[in-house]
Amino acid sequence: MDEYEIRADYDERTIVVYQAYRPEIALPAVEHNRFVPPFSLNRMTWIKPSFLWMMHRSDWAHASGQEHVVAVRITRAGWEEALASAVLTSPHTAIYGDSDEWRRQLEAAPARVQWDPERTLDGQHPTQRAIQVGLSRHFVARYVNEWTADIRDMTSLAQRIHALLRSGDRARARTLLPRERVYPVSDDVRRRLGMRSS
Repeated sequence: MDEYEIRADYDERTIVVYQAYRPEIALPAVEHNRFVPPFSLNRMTWIKPSFLWMMHRSDWAHASGQEHVVAVRITRAGWEEALASAVLTSPHTAIYGDSDEWRRQLEAAPARVQWDPERTLDGQHPTQRAIQVGLSRHFVARYVNEWTADIRDMTSLAQRIHALLRSGDRARARTLLPRERVYPVSDDVRRRLGMRSS
């Protein structure tokens, strides 16, 4: 298993990404099956395909302002467009040459990619990294209006898994996790994101 790889729940046309919001944003989004105000189209939004990383980030939907975890099924075409135009959030000399060039590209990029330590069911982080993709205002409108196919509230599932972990039933908790597998990425995108060539 590579340190840098994308693992996700996906099918031929779509991929699931996760976000966590306060109820005022999440509940209307689930009701309307699209993001509506007070969700803002004028600020960067970060999407993550790793369920367990999202559980860590939101403290299993208990963190303030992240009480609802939503699974957003978006088009693979949109996801791949974001990856193909993304710039890493930290300089990588093999990709950008020098920090000035990296900074110039970052400021102009419609998407950003950050690799964070992946998380296990127990909250530990293995050697693998989990991808976060930040969508700028240019992409946020398309994310909302073009790419999103479905929005589901995952809060109850998150809390159920967490309760099983707290009771010591790790085996049962594992059976409830969304199915994630390695997502195929082109060589051009792999180079752009600092991933090992296929």
